[in-house]
Amino acid sequence: MDTPLTRSQLVNWRTAVFTIFFVTGLGFASWAARLPAVKRDLGINDLQIGILLFLSGAAAIVGLSIANVLVVRWGARRGMLATIITFSIGVAIVGLGVQFLESYAVTAIGLALMGMGMSATDVMMNVEAAAVEQAFEKTLMPLFHAFFSLGTVGGAGLGVLMAAWNVGVAWHLWAVALIVLAAGLFALRAVPVRETMHDDPATPSNRRERFAETLAVWRDPRTYAIGAIMLGMAFAEGSANDWLTIAMVDGHDQTEAVGAIALTVFSVSMTVFRVLGGPIVDRIGRVWTLRVLAIAAGVGLIMFILAPNLPIAFIGIALWGAGASLGFPLGMSAAADDPAKAAASVSAAATIGYLAFLCGPPILGWISHEIGILPTLWIIVGLIALSGLASGAAKPIAGSKVGAGHAHH
Repeated sequence: MDTPLTRSQLVNWRTAVFTIFFVTGLGFASWAARLPAVKRDLGINDLQIGILLFLSGAAAIVGLSIANVLVVRWGARRGMLATIITFSIGVAIVGLGVQFLESYAVTAIGLALMGMGMSATDVMMNVEAAAVEQAFEKTLMPLFHAFFSLGTVGGAGLGVLMAAWNVGVAWHLWAVALIVLAAGLFALRAVPVRETMHDDPATPSNRRERFAETLAVWRDPRTYAIGAIMLGMAFAEGSANDWLTIAMVDGHDQTEAVGAIALTVFSVSMTVFRVLGGPIVDRIGRVWTLRVLAIAAGVGLIMFILAPNLPIAFIGIALWGAGASLGFPLGMSAAADDPAKAAASVSAAATIGYLAFLCGPPILGWISHEIGILPTLWIIVGLIALSGLASGAAKPIAGSKVGAGHAHH
């Protein structure tokens, strides 16, 4: 950064990144909330829905790789301009494909654009969030992710209303696409233009060096250790989003309404802990926060699996949500400790976390088909334990003022 930002520019920048997190969550959940209508309108079965989700996931992996290149070439602000537009267009095409064309292929194309636009935006907004966090010199990443969670709660709530009022998928998704586009473009105006975190002149030699740096991150053992923290917690979070309602219905013999309440409890618990997370981390440090939460998530999930009655199941769900809340944001924070390597490291860490989000649920579905949903969840308990054991890797590197806790100052 050439000139230091004023306090009000810093605050506007932070608000802009909060907004981008929120609308990304809103757009993502709006599609997920309408899956039953998508299934009905396209006349497809669960397997075909699974294929759509897989395509979206595969496109998201492509988006992760593109994000890194965009940050190197254009910087995060111009990069996000391109990816937010891509994401919005994708959401709009899904609406068109489902309701008016009733075309599986067009819906798939829309979802691919959505997945790609969202994951690329995700990396860049995390890079920006990490830069804001370093500028404010306090832990803010959990709060940024709380805004994403609030966006998903808003998107899901809106989806419930739209379904209840029989609003067509297209009208609903077009409105959401407009909101995402307008809010995203408005917010980007407050994001400062930074060529990259460190060097200005985008000369070819510098660019080549930056690509080399990007690849070098994958040779750093810390990348994989941070990846392990995020892998376990991404599984803990993703499995709840995709399988908690089914585990309630099939595993604990509850109604679909109770399943929906269970997912809401999980989301609310997760969001609350993301809001409270920053101050906790600044008090006890990143490593201890992750250790305590890994224990909470593990204990909560075991309570849920073995629950003899509903109250214990719900206490377990609340603990599971609280425990899973900070793995992803703190992993992102840790990855961004070194500003010179932030974009490459966040992209690498996000790739590992995303692979768990995307590949986890289908793998769990396949295993649960063989052994049942509740026994399958023991796999997640193991991954949460792995995440807890890897927590030491999130220790802030020398010179970073974020995430060390008071004990060490």
